[in-house]
Amino acid sequence: MAKKPANLLYGVDEKPPVRISILLAVQHIFFLTTGLIVVTIVMRELGCAPDIIRNVVSMTMIAGGLATMLQALKKGPVGSGYLCTEGTDPSFLSVSILAGTTGGLPLIFGMTIVSGVIECLLARIMSRLRVIFPPEVTGVVLTMVGLNIVPIMMLDFFSVKNQNSPIDPTHLTVAIFTLAVMVGTNVWSKGRLRLYSVIIGIAAGYVAAVFMGVLSHEDLMRMAEAPLFSLPDISYIRYSFDAAMLIPIIVVTLASTLKSVATLTMCQKINDTEWTRPDLVNIGKGTLADGLASVIGGLTGAMGKSLYASSVGLCVATGATSRIIAFYTGGIYIALAFLPKLASFFSIMPRPVMGAALVFMVSFMVISGVQIMTSRMIDIRRTFVIAVSLMFGISVDIFPQLYQHVHPYLKPLFCSSLAVTTVLAIVLNLIMRIGIARQEALELTSGTDVSRKIFQFMENQGAAWGARKEVIYNAMSAMNEFMEATAHVDLSDPAIIMNAKFDEYNLDIRISYRGAPLEFPAERPDKNELRTDPNAVTRLAGYLIRQYADQVTMTQEGKQCIVDLHFNH
Repeated sequence: MAKKPANLLYGVDEKPPVRISILLAVQHIFFLTTGLIVVTIVMRELGCAPDIIRNVVSMTMIAGGLATMLQALKKGPVGSGYLCTEGTDPSFLSVSILAGTTGGLPLIFGMTIVSGVIECLLARIMSRLRVIFPPEVTGVVLTMVGLNIVPIMMLDFFSVKNQNSPIDPTHLTVAIFTLAVMVGTNVWSKGRLRLYSVIIGIAAGYVAAVFMGVLSHEDLMRMAEAPLFSLPDISYIRYSFDAAMLIPIIVVTLASTLKSVATLTMCQKINDTEWTRPDLVNIGKGTLADGLASVIGGLTGAMGKSLYASSVGLCVATGATSRIIAFYTGGIYIALAFLPKLASFFSIMPRPVMGAALVFMVSFMVISGVQIMTSRMIDIRRTFVIAVSLMFGISVDIFPQLYQHVHPYLKPLFCSSLAVTTVLAIVLNLIMRIGIARQEALELTSGTDVSRKIFQFMENQGAAWGARKEVIYNAMSAMNEFMEATAHVDLSDPAIIMNAKFDEYNLDIRISYRGAPLEFPAERPDKNELRTDPNAVTRLAGYLIRQYADQVTMTQEGKQCIVDLHFNH
């Protein structure tokens, strides 16, 4: 059972008061609205009329609300049971434009459904794919998810069109003020005030934007003139399929799926202080919900859906991960699709305010990705997996012109730094696993100082295997205790063989020696025994070994003794 971290005010299964849940839900909706920008960009690229754009946006909000609630389900085969919102995935931007220019809106919706089906199929075998999704891969993808937002985030923060545009000091002042309020409320506030750090910062940003003229009178009038209630028109919804679109759709879906795996891993980690490795059964249920979200999106005339890692960053920042908040978020988001006046409040959010909020959220995302990457020992193989994937992924954002002449089917891959990073991380991880030994033997001599030899052996093997540091250190300690104990045991041969065997779930050390059996008592010898009983020292060593290992067994055949130490991984 997960152990609630001390920094969380409301854990995943706790129920905040309704008032608090609504306010927290509103904060999540602020970030969900950023995905609507992707929808608008695609629609404008296709030359869609304003009425069509407005209807697609409304249906996107309905699909996102339904998907967010679906993801929060805890019982049954669908849903991870975590608070993680579902919105329009920027990864689908280029492939949606490609589909739209090829076959219009019907092809976008049809291929979005195909993408969802592919992810659902991957979800069914997720528990068998641990070798493809080790922490270094999910960590590097999650890090890139955050870095992938940086270009958009910086343009919004400085309120410029491109890198050559001049910076307006007024807009920059609003951005800095908004970010300062968010950080200050989050770092120095006490009690529940930290829950509202984002919404307080955004509210302060709105006030500053109005006061400094960043939010214009026309923006405020547009919100005031918007109708209170309207139903979206769904007559535009049609579906089509093109086999030529399968390759780019598969590539983008794989990147989106791995992003979801990384995001769900982050959810597990922030909700459990004793987290050690991803729960792939839970992740499978979460990715199934994520795949169904895209299916729902395509069927309702919206674009591809994916988990928002920024919402997990918001959970960390506010200290509230209750999945109950997801149902409030989904419900309010759906309601906004029918309430243009309320929806317009989000749509007129000033760019510097949005940029400041993204800076705040991305900070938590990037650090969480780094923590997941370094949860395993980093050797030269993992160094190449992480570094090469990140460098070539970042190159897509720095030098996009380098990849403009690739084959049209591969353009969706090279138009996204996240997709490049994902594919490289998976491929390099599989290549770097070639030649990794899973079983190694160490020969030692009793009565000599072997601590450095044990340390170097286990350090090297632990890095090669990608084992968790604490498991390797426990094994080192147990092996050292055993060798110290042998100095007080009658041995017929000083040679001792230690065989280490590792898989993704277990580390086993088999120790073979010839001599008297060693005791592994469940209780520690007291001080009086240690002073008077010469065998108490070996029993103390045996007791300590039992504390380091998860399981200890001893077998004897004549003078040959076998000690098996098992460590859960």
